[in-house]
Amino acid sequence: MASGEVEAPRVTKARARLCENSRVIRPTPRLVFLAIFAACAGLIGFAIYLQEQMGLEPCPMCILQRYAFVAIGIVALVAGLHGPRRGAALKAYAVLLVLFALIGGGTAVRQSYLQHNPPKSQSCGTELEFLLETFPLSQALPKIFAGSGDCSAVKWKFLGLSIPEWALVWFVLFIVAAVWIAFVRKSE
Repeated sequence: MASGEVEAPRVTKARARLCENSRVIRPTPRLVFLAIFAACAGLIGFAIYLQEQMGLEPCPMCILQRYAFVAIGIVALVAGLHGPRRGAALKAYAVLLVLFALIGGGTAVRQSYLQHNPPKSQSCGTELEFLLETFPLSQALPKIFAGSGDCSAVKWKFLGLSIPEWALVWFVLFIVAAVWIAFVRKSE
């Protein structure tokens, strides 16, 4: 070997076999959708824990965000069980998931805004069930999104973020995952 040349590393047979046998888990659409389903189930479980064990009663906006997580979870479970690898079905599941995540994310943004800029009158708020049974949806939704003292109260924080702010983080993650798996990722 001449001076200044660098010797190329030798690959031993054992190392070559190890590289051949090691499998990298590639995130297939099925795995991504099932992971989203598991995350939604965990988030709903945690919400129920906060409600039942910690005594944090959800406001109407919290309930709407829970509905969004349930809808996302159902779409993700169906997509995970169906397992489309490409094509229209994969894109349809992703679009549905993004739609529900945008609805939930919009609700989370509004509630976060109310928490940072609470309304001047503090009231206990109206129950979501009462609003939906008493008023047509076109009248109930503006009342829900107007917020109340209950929606603006910050009752729990983790790492400086409140519950709707954490919900927004999860909605954004679900949107990114769905768009990536259906529209950006190169299929095998």
